[in-house]
Amino acid sequence: MAMEWEQVVVDATDAAALGRWWAEALGWVTVNDAPDEYEIRPERDRLPGVVFVPVPDDKIVKNRLHLDFRPDDQEAEVARLLALGARRADVGQGEQPWVVLADPEGNEFCVLGPRRG
Repeated sequence: MAMEWEQVVVDATDAAALGRWWAEALGWVTVNDAPDEYEIRPERDRLPGVVFVPVPDDKIVKNRLHLDFRPDDQEAEVARLLALGARRADVGQGEQPWVVLADPEGNEFCVLGPRRG
């Protein structure tokens, strides 16, 4: 049996606003902006996507799943994401070669450094 990874679903207080933020952060396109879900993808017909769905409660604890990104230039990418509205996050990681950030609703993600040979 084969399975295709369709999307990651993210609960959000304001699904459209968070979806727009991630679309800009990733340079992805919006493929659905209905009131009950906001979906972005790398390209209209390319998977996987990220779907943001509205929920009534705020995020309270550390994510049990997070995304890691490996940019060409970690320092520049962290600066760009902070300028877009991300913030630095401390999840107990200590001193590491990656940077933990949180999106505008507090969802943590990592910006990795260069891949080691």
